[in-house]
Amino acid sequence: MKSFSESYKASGVDITAGYKAVELMKAHIARTMTAGALGGVGGFGGLFELDVQGMEKPVLVSGTDGVGTKLKLAFLQDKHDTVGIDCVAMCVNDVIVCGAKPLFFLDYIACGKNYPEKIASIVSGVCEGCVQSGAALIGGETAEMPGFYPEDEYDLAGFCVGVVDKKNILDKGQVKPGDKLIALPSTGVHSNGFSLVRKIIAGLDLNMPFGESTLGKTLLTPTRIYVKDLLPLIEKKLIKSAAHITGGGFFENIPRALPEGLSAQVTKANVKTPEIFRFLQEKGGIPERDMFNTFNMGVGMALTVAPENVDAVLALCPDGYALGEIVEGNEGVILK
Repeated sequence: MKSFSESYKASGVDITAGYKAVELMKAHIARTMTAGALGGVGGFGGLFELDVQGMEKPVLVSGTDGVGTKLKLAFLQDKHDTVGIDCVAMCVNDVIVCGAKPLFFLDYIACGKNYPEKIASIVSGVCEGCVQSGAALIGGETAEMPGFYPEDEYDLAGFCVGVVDKKNILDKGQVKPGDKLIALPSTGVHSNGFSLVRKIIAGLDLNMPFGESTLGKTLLTPTRIYVKDLLPLIEKKLIKSAAHITGGGFFENIPRALPEGLSAQVTKANVKTPEIFRFLQEKGGIPERDMFNTFNMGVGMALTVAPENVDAVLALCPDGYALGEIVEGNEGVILK
C-alpha cells in the first residue's frame, strides 16, 4: 500500500507531491554521480565510499551555506533553476580554498507548499552546481511547512564535504611580504549583499533592460564555481592561500587568507568591476568603502602567489589578473 494521509493533506502537507518531486529530480541527480557515490535516492542517509589511495593523512573538510535573500528575486521572477548553483557554489568554494577537493553534497529545501515542478527546478540547479564542482549529490531533504513559509516561497541550504592530504592544506602561514595577489573574476554579485541590493532596487522594474539582459536576470546570474580553476593550482603547489570573496567583501575575506602582521595592498585601478556594481553604487549612493566591504566588486577569488609562480598561475587561469601584493602591517586591506 502506497503512503498517503488525507488528514495530513488537509493540514497543508501533501506527501504525494513530495514523491512526485523526487521522481522529477532523479534524472538531474543521475548527472552528479561519481565513483564514490553508493546507493540511490530515497535512503535514510547518503553513502559515499572514500578513496584515499595515495594520501598520507587524509583530512575531511566541510562547508555549509545557503543562498540568502537573493531567493526573493527568484520568487519575484518565478525563476528557480539557477539558485541551486549558488547554493553549491557557496559551499564548495569555501572547501576548495582549504585545498580540498569536493566529494559530495546534500541540500535542504523548506517550502510553504510543495510544487513538484518548482522543487525539481531548484534541484536541477543544485545538480548543475555539483557537476561543475565534481561533487555527487548523495542526499537531501524537502520539508513542506505550511504556515511557516508563504506558499510561494522557500529557503535553500546545502552542505559539502571534501578531502585533502594534510600536507597539501593551503597554509596562510607561508605568505610573505612581496607575494602577489591574483584575482579570479566573479560572474556578478554572486550570493552576498542582497539585502542591500533589494533596498537599492526597491521600486525598479526587474524587466528593465540591463546590458544584453534585464536587471532581474543580471542579478540572478549564478555564483561562479572555482573548484576546477583551483585544483590544478593546488596540485602543482602554485598558490599559498586563497580567499573566497563573499559577505564582507574585500575587507572581511582577504585578511582571512593572511597571517598576522601582513596586509593586502589592492590596486583599485586593476579591479575589473562589472557594470552592475557601478549601477548599484550610483542608485544607492553607496560610498566606495562600503561597496568593497559588502560586495565582491568583480573579484570572486583572491589568490596569494609567490612572485616566481605568477606566470604559471595566469597560464592556467587565463582570465586571472594582478590585483595587488602583500605588505607588512595590520591594516588588513589597503585600497591604493
